Amino acid sequence: MKKIINKPINFVEESIDGLVKSHPDIYAIAKDNTRVITRAKKASKKVGIVTGGGSGHLPVFTGYVGKGFLDTCAIGSVFASPSVDQMVSAIKNADNGNGVLCIIGNYGGDVMNFEMACEMVEAEGIKTKKIIVADDIASASEAEKLKRRGIAGMIFVFKIAGAIAETRASLDEVFKTTSEANNNIRTLGVALSPCILPEAGKPTFEIGSDEIEIGMGIHGEPGIKREKLKPANELVDDLYKRIINDSKISENDTIAVMINSLGATPLEELYIVSKRLTENFSKSKINKIKTYVGRYATSMEMAGFSITAIKLNDNLSKFLFADSECPFWTK
Repeated sequence: MKKIINKPINFVEESIDGLVKSHPDIYAIAKDNTRVITRAKKASKKVGIVTGGGSGHLPVFTGYVGKGFLDTCAIGSVFASPSVDQMVSAIKNADNGNGVLCIIGNYGGDVMNFEMACEMVEAEGIKTKKIIVADDIASASEAEKLKRRGIAGMIFVFKIAGAIAETRASLDEVFKTTSEANNNIRTLGVALSPCILPEAGKPTFEIGSDEIEIGMGIHGEPGIKREKLKPANELVDDLYKRIINDSKISENDTIAVMINSLGATPLEELYIVSKRLTENFSKSKINKIKTYVGRYATSMEMAGFSITAIKLNDNLSKFLFADSECPFWTK
């Protein structure tokens, strides 16, 4: 294992500390829990927006705390859910008396712990609502989409929820529009190589040097199929067709797209993907108004990428492109 770390056991705390010290105008560590990140300056008179999840995915989850995005984030160990206590702290630190929306990636531990945390804070008078992000089309069929995992699409959900909340909309209003956005998002990825967890010291899975796996999860969960590596255009065409067929995006629809590195895949390769993807949308007469290219939701040093598409209307576009303050997001 070759990693730029000190002791593996200190990996999460040191990375959190480094994040906060690098961007002290954006982030702070909660006073009551060192595994909760808050905004450096707490917002007021708005609905709180909260998430939480395991480490090893930066910028997800912690990186998207900031104005126009999240208010707080609970942080688990690498690829592990935060505890109920950490989630309770995140919710309380985000609460301004107007309720809190919890945005949860669809993983068993995250969902279960947030449900318990919400019950606990509601007993103390804090109103909550939950949105479960399940955008990974590889992990279940359309008929069973509630079983799908939450991956890079959650960033669009964070952004839109955060922007609505900044308008001082009610909890019900934030929930309604964010739910609409959540239902319009589809993601599919492909893995080329595994990652290594610091405390494990070995790859999360094995794959041949000439193989790829379409639909593999960000923790190494099985995908749709494993096959030989093929030219970029053929690979993009395959992913494009699957996303379009599942999302029902069609001619004259307006969309935004995210091309996300899983960690090790360089920008040059992502732009090759973007080129082909743009050509496909143009041929289909789909109006792609924005492409985000970069590292948005990673899996340590895993090589590969994901494509996320969100179908937009005027209202969702307004919130997606609203101003925000986040080191990992450009308008």
